[in-house]
Amino acid sequence: MARQLSGQRYAQAIFDLALENDQVEQWGADLEVVAEVFEDADFTALMKHADMAAADKLKATASVLASINPLVRNLVDLLVSKNSVDSISGVHSGYIKLLDQRLGRQRVEITSAVPLETGETDRISSFVSGLIKAEVVLTTKVDESILGGLVIQIGDQLLDGSAKTRLEGLRRRLHTEIAAST
Repeated sequence: MARQLSGQRYAQAIFDLALENDQVEQWGADLEVVAEVFEDADFTALMKHADMAAADKLKATASVLASINPLVRNLVDLLVSKNSVDSISGVHSGYIKLLDQRLGRQRVEITSAVPLETGETDRISSFVSGLIKAEVVLTTKVDESILGGLVIQIGDQLLDGSAKTRLEGLRRRLHTEIAAST
């Protein structure tokens, strides 16, 4: 929880700085690159290694992250020097939430039993956008266990239209009716 809170604090601080510099979208892209770099388990382990000198860690981040804004890299260097690289994903996700709020966007995750075609994702995106009156940033994933239908996650709301959920509901009703009739 403490790491998540510090990630949120850092995200707010860097977002405010990005606003001052009128570069909120560019810094969001830079933080995306940073998050991808630190998703690499080997690189993260190297940045956490106690026997590696702090100066060498900073040289490594400067080399790997040479293309990102120096102020964003300063944040990364601060987190590396404080041995807080685990906060980087929290900083990234917190920043993206702030950016989405600023730009009036909503992230939506669609889960389907089979991969969706482009036309289907476009229709779903259009439908959800009309429903919530905001621009939609859609991600999709496949989960064969839902059997069919869709599960739509909009923020903290879940719209479950999966065949699995419908079948489970039918099973519970039948079980309840059988139990009541005996």
